[in-house]
This record gives sequence, structure tokens and C-alpha cells, in this order.
Amino acid sequence: MPSGKILVAQGGGPTAVINQSLVGVVLESRRFQHVTRVYGALHGVRGIVNEEFVDLTQETSHNLELVAATPSSALGSTRDKPDIAYCQQIFEVLRAHEIEHFFYIGGNDSSDTVRIVSEEAHKAGYPLRCIHIPKTIDNDLVGSDHTPGFPSAARFVAQAFAGANLDNAALPGVYVGVVMGRHAGFLTAASALGKKFPDDGPHLIYLPERVFVLENFLADVKATYEKYGRCVIAVSEGIHDASGEPIASLLAKEVERDAHGNVQLSGTGALADLLCDEIKAKLGIKRVRGDTFGYLQRSFIGCVSDVDQREAREVGEKAVQFAMWGDRDGSVAIKRTGFYSVDYELLPLSEVAGKTRTMEDEFISASGTDVTDAFRLYLRPLLGSGMPDAFRLRAAKVAKVLKP
Repeated sequence: MPSGKILVAQGGGPTAVINQSLVGVVLESRRFQHVTRVYGALHGVRGIVNEEFVDLTQETSHNLELVAATPSSALGSTRDKPDIAYCQQIFEVLRAHEIEHFFYIGGNDSSDTVRIVSEEAHKAGYPLRCIHIPKTIDNDLVGSDHTPGFPSAARFVAQAFAGANLDNAALPGVYVGVVMGRHAGFLTAASALGKKFPDDGPHLIYLPERVFVLENFLADVKATYEKYGRCVIAVSEGIHDASGEPIASLLAKEVERDAHGNVQLSGTGALADLLCDEIKAKLGIKRVRGDTFGYLQRSFIGCVSDVDQREAREVGEKAVQFAMWGDRDGSVAIKRTGFYSVDYELLPLSEVAGKTRTMEDEFISASGTDVTDAFRLYLRPLLGSGMPDAFRLRAAKVAKVLKP
């Protein structure tokens, strides 16, 4: 006898719209008569193995809508990266609770977890439908035009650099802004959407898709500073040398590593400080400032794309529809149709799990220090409505009297 039980969880880094996907799952599931319970796992897969569930069936629609409009992961998240043994524990808990549909909202690692759990259920002959719901500000999921969470973070980055450029124009100098992105530079590239006038910053953009050479970087900064009397720079935290070694680890005396053994890039201002020190020491420019956006761009409550909100809700809804009316597990993908609209597909988990998308060559300029118009056309509709604009004085000059 079917139980009609559903479990949804959130994994990886929070975003400004991940709760839209959660609420999309809950409300769409409650429309199906045979669904008896919709459970949420606290703190992702760790909450599943610890059987820390909450009953979302008892949430009011009104409160769910309020939560949907709130950034970050309402259920809590985890950085656990399950191996096969871990996934076997997940499956055993799902079977013990008679869960029939498992929805996991997350990025690359989350999709791989869903794949392994799906395979375990298949081997055991247990009727479990497993659906991965996309989420990541890095925009690095294979098979999707873009990923929920990225547009809102990109909107923040574009506006932040527009503001940094205005500040830098008033008090000229060199400004370095470091943006999240270990392997994919989409978020750093979004800084280009903050430009309006030809001499606006960012004047230089450095992405992990291109090898970073410190000497070339300093030459670029010097040339830009001499041309404009100032220089605004956007740098991905994942920039690396020809061997793939992160620049942060090459310049720093000590490096911190995360739980997976990777050099800690987010949440530390080391790279910005190190690049600023190089500019001061090698170029002799006195006014050099650096910021690390860190976690600010992930769940910023005052800067959310309405397009991102809508699509994050829909991937949750479509996940339920695919699960209820389909006959296979998979990962929901956003496909662009026309300018601008989207459709949704269910991709095989094997096509998404454990893979990383990087920026396409057509999006990166020949110099490697800027983006192309193709990228601007790709990103602009995702940023949503109401993007702020900046203006300049037309400044009719008055003739000098004492110093003609």
C-alpha cells in the first residue's frame, strides 16, 4: 500500500531564492490527492541520516509564501559530500520512513547524491522516485541555460560594482573586488553588467577560465591606470596559474583548507589584500583598495531578481510534476526559449551529477580581461526588472581667470 510520503531537503550554499523551490515542492505536492505527508529534512543529507524531519504538511500556505520570499535555506543546509556508504544510510532511512519521493535542492554534489540514492533504491527494488532540483550561485550545472540562485547573486554583483565604480570615479585609485567562483567565472563576469559609460569600471575582469599571470595583470593595471587615471578590477576567487594552482595559495604565506581539502577561497580577504599589496609594491600606486564580496552575494535580502524568484518556484513545481507523472528519476534543467522565456526538462542524473560547467569561450573577450556582448545579452534578462541606473553631470566648464 503506497504511503504517499514525500521528503525534501536543501544542500550546499544558500541562495536568495532556494526557498522558492522548497515552497514550490510543498505546495505542488499538496495538490495531489494521494500525497499524505510532505517532510523536510533539517540540514540536508545530515538531517536525513539523523532522522531530523519536520512535517511541512502542517505549514499554512500563507507562512510558506512568506518563507519563499526569504533568502537562505529555511530547512538549513550541509556541506557533507556523501560517498556510497553515506548514501546507503540515506536510503535506509528513506525506506524505514516509507518515503516514496525524494527531492534534493542543490548543486553538483547534491545531484551526485541523488544519483547514488536512486541507484541504491533501484538495486533494492524499492519504489523511490528521486529528483534533483537545481540551485547554485556559481551557475556551473551542466545541461541548464542557467541555475536558480545565480541571477540574484549576479544582480548583486552588477550593482555592487556599479557602486564601486561611482566611488572610484569620485576618489580615483585602484579598486579590486574579489567575487565567488572556484572553477566558473559567471558571477565575476556579472560585474560587467554594472557598466554604463565607456570609461566605467570594471575595466579589467579576471576569470578562472583563463590562466592568471601576475606580470600580465600588473601590466594591465598600469596601462588602465595611465589611460583613465583610475582602475576598477573584478577578480574571481578561483584565478590560478598555468599549473592550476590557486593564486591565493601562491601569494600567501599560509593557506587554509576546507573540509574537502580545497584551498579556502570564500570568506577570506587574502586574495584581495595580496593583489593590492602587489599593485602598491610593483606599480607604486598609493590609493589601492580591495574588497572581498565573500558570502554577501549569496543571500542578500534587498537584491533579488524577480525572474530568479519565478524560475526557482517553477523548478520546484516541475520537479513534483515530473515525479508524479513521469517514470524516471532525473535533474530538472532550465532551457531558454526565445528572448526571453524558458521551458523545463528532466535530464538523466548521469548527465549532471559530478560535472562542472564553466563559461563558454564565446562569453569571454579575446584579451581574457573582459566579457563579450554575447554574455551581456545572455545575462541581462536574468537580472530582472528595476535595475538601478547611474547618471553624470553634463558639466559645462567655466573659463579660468587666474590660471588660464
